[in-house]
Amino acid sequence: MATPPGTQDAPDRSGVPAAIHRRRWAILVVLMFSVLVVVLDNSILNVAMKTIATPEPTGLGATQSELEWAINSYTLVFAGLLFTAGLLGDRLGRKKVLLGGMAVFGIGSVLAAFSGSPGELIGYRALMGLGAAFVMPATLAILVNVFEREEQAKAIGIWVAAVGLAIAIGPITGGLLLEHFWWGSVFFVNVPIVVAGLIAMVLLVPDSKDPRPGRLDPLGVVLSVIGLVLLVYGIIKGGQLADFTDGQVLASIGGGLAVLTVFVLHEKRIDHPSIDVGYFRKPAFSAAIAAIALVFFALMGVTFFMVFYLQSVRGYSALESGLLILPLAIAQLLFAPRARLVVDRFGARAVCTGGMLLVAAAMTGFLLLDVDSPIWILEVLFFTQGAGMAHIMPPVTTSIMQALPRQKAGSGSALNNTFRQVGGALGVAVLGSVLSTTYREGIQDTLDSVPGLPGSVRHSAGESVEATLGLAERLGPKGHVLIGPAHDSFVHAMHITALGSAAVALFGALVVLAFLPGKDTGDQAPEGEQPRERAETGASQ
Repeated sequence: MATPPGTQDAPDRSGVPAAIHRRRWAILVVLMFSVLVVVLDNSILNVAMKTIATPEPTGLGATQSELEWAINSYTLVFAGLLFTAGLLGDRLGRKKVLLGGMAVFGIGSVLAAFSGSPGELIGYRALMGLGAAFVMPATLAILVNVFEREEQAKAIGIWVAAVGLAIAIGPITGGLLLEHFWWGSVFFVNVPIVVAGLIAMVLLVPDSKDPRPGRLDPLGVVLSVIGLVLLVYGIIKGGQLADFTDGQVLASIGGGLAVLTVFVLHEKRIDHPSIDVGYFRKPAFSAAIAAIALVFFALMGVTFFMVFYLQSVRGYSALESGLLILPLAIAQLLFAPRARLVVDRFGARAVCTGGMLLVAAAMTGFLLLDVDSPIWILEVLFFTQGAGMAHIMPPVTTSIMQALPRQKAGSGSALNNTFRQVGGALGVAVLGSVLSTTYREGIQDTLDSVPGLPGSVRHSAGESVEATLGLAERLGPKGHVLIGPAHDSFVHAMHITALGSAAVALFGALVVLAFLPGKDTGDQAPEGEQPRERAETGASQ
């Protein structure tokens, strides 16, 4: 096989040029900033949701469903376009795609900051998702192409830790901004990070691409986007209506599943698929993908309801809520970069199973939380959850990336991030719907007992704890009767939702226990293949 240009000055046994190899850690820092801004946006938004739900001029008066779509419009566009983004990176050059994605993300952030309605915010969040779709796969693909195989697990652990850093910085930054500026500042803060990141990328990051790229698959992309939107819309609508047997809900969910089935059949038939479904015939590879989806399903669902517990039930400010989430981020920062050492000793199967069990234990621990529980209990639960995730994400991400040839790193990264984002989107949709449905059932009798309330008002007030408390405030002294039941109903709904998260995490533990390789069966590469020939990188300065 011919050696790609730019590899002649590489170190011994390596396909990475010496000049790039020397600055690999500086490149990793730049890539971390790219990940940071994308994840930072979602963590900031979680803290700002209560403010955005507040009527104008303080917020936008967004409903529970609109808040979910402010998250899901971003995530669904992101997940739906990751296939194409990964392929374009492999085809056109990952640095070019990364720069373009960051620019679009920055423009979307500015527009979202000045949204005039929940509908505009949802649309501009979708634009931000478009930019993010081109950022995330490029960062991980570039990382694989500038680090040697033996250093990739360490680099990916640090890359994953950037997520923990964003989780820490996001809520605190969001809280500070909301205390001093308007709600749109939580999006506008992305702009200086994007500008600094673009400058650093131009100066430091090398370009790389697949020397033999395949054709694009536009039909596959369209089918995946339509299928996911229909499916998640149906789930959200079911929670909003408190009726999953409604004809509109069943039609949307059924249509989504049907379109996704056509998508899979289409990908199997064509010779240039967006996603090579053949990878999923290998149980270990599928288990790694499933672990990513399941852990983010649990994380995003819990993060969604935890904001309302802290702010609406416990009365903490946005900044205080951000500080209280800090233990989750600290745990990821501490453990994610070191996860490879634990994997070396015990194997990916044992480490990931233990991580899933820790996450399940944290989810179950939320049953200890009440309207006046000691807050240190929540801090311990957050730290436990973060420690569990830190021992799941690095090994499974390394497994996925090392399963594919280096020139297909964009496709591998797209797979990793697609299932991560789809898992998160479904977590918000499913668990958000469970939370909404259970809460409505708990508060409905109390709302019905308030004299003189029109049916439409009772229905709207039953959508969320924030809606009920808003009605109580408008009713004045007569509304005080709603506050206690609203808090109690929300805590009960939170407990049911947390049990759902715990069940998902336990299922994830069973999956990785059954299918991930053990210590002596192929290390971290799911299919047990030998290390790739490093001369395949084709990286250029």
